[in-house]
Amino acid sequence: MSKKDKNTTKAKRDKKKIFKKILIGFAITVAAITLLTVVVNLILFKLNMNRVEEYSAVVNPDAIKPVLDENGEYVFETDRELKILTLTDIHIGGGWMSFNKDRKSLNAVAAMVTAEKPDLVVLTGDLAYPVPFQSGTFNNKTSAKLVISLMEQLRVPWTVTFGNHDTEAYSYFNREKIGKLYADESLKHCLFSEGPEDVDGVGNHVIHVKNTQGKLVQELVFMDSHSYTGGDIFGIFWKYDNIHQNQVDWYEKKIKAAQEKNPDVKSLVFIHIPLVEYRDAYNEYLQNNETDTENVKYVSGYICEKDPYVYCGMGEDNLFEKMTELGSTQAVFCGHDHENNIVLNYKGIDLTYNNSVDYLAYIGISKKGDHRGCTVVTVKPDGTYTQVHENYYQDKYDPLYPKEDVSFEHDHK
Repeated sequence: MSKKDKNTTKAKRDKKKIFKKILIGFAITVAAITLLTVVVNLILFKLNMNRVEEYSAVVNPDAIKPVLDENGEYVFETDRELKILTLTDIHIGGGWMSFNKDRKSLNAVAAMVTAEKPDLVVLTGDLAYPVPFQSGTFNNKTSAKLVISLMEQLRVPWTVTFGNHDTEAYSYFNREKIGKLYADESLKHCLFSEGPEDVDGVGNHVIHVKNTQGKLVQELVFMDSHSYTGGDIFGIFWKYDNIHQNQVDWYEKKIKAAQEKNPDVKSLVFIHIPLVEYRDAYNEYLQNNETDTENVKYVSGYICEKDPYVYCGMGEDNLFEKMTELGSTQAVFCGHDHENNIVLNYKGIDLTYNNSVDYLAYIGISKKGDHRGCTVVTVKPDGTYTQVHENYYQDKYDPLYPKEDVSFEHDHK
């Protein structure tokens, strides 16, 4: 081998060594950063768990305690009004990037639940937000654990429906595993059920409201509205799913069973992603110059999301048609579109956006105050209901830690 060939061979070997060292260095750096992130997130998680333990249990001597019936479903038995507090899109990130905003969310939830003293709290999805470039983690279990710990600390009966962010395609734990966290029998106040195995989704369940004579007056129906569809597994194209047909069949079965006990029974439905009819109703309202039509009656609130205003499922389902056919459902409550809180009565059913809590998901939303709050639902002894949207920035909501300064575009009491 000539001297020139030897030099060429040596140069190639040197390049390979350098490249190998670069790869090893890169791998070590990635491993070190990953380990550091895990350690930091664990420390911050424990700090937030300590913060949760600072909140006091809600004092409500007149609270109605739910009991399990022979079918393993919860029942509220009362002759007075049943107060339900709905909260949505809490968006606990659970990582180092969302640490401070997570604390604000926990603070807001605790303040509103404590002040309202409801008989039941319903969380309509997106409790977790494991989006790494905003939260600093893929671990959606830490977010769920923070929500569970807070609600158990407040000691008010509560349940959830899942949203698209609770179990992302890239998050560590899928819907079934997160569902088991909420369905854990050691939880003393959570009324969540994973639902039938032969029905799509996790968390399809009902809670009954009866009077003291045993008459069924209200069915509270909770349904999983799923996540993404159409190949959009990461949700970057906003292709959201719809309620599936076997869920509609399950809803029909539950309502018909209730109507056999009381033909006049009423029902309320809680989901995360709005039904297509939310968009249909709002578009009809807009096309009529924001005035009522034969089908649409404005009740309250406003739309602040950008066109197309309502980010509903991409396909069609017949849940709404089944609701109108069976005639028991008075209202549907959803979350998902954080800056919408409008209520439109469409073909006799109130389509409601709950006030959201979000400090994290929308860019700049932590500085806004219009959307942040809760929805108070009151079930009357005859099964009828009322609802009121409440903004968080009122004196009656007195959090353990001070509220932040925010801007408003709408008037609030």
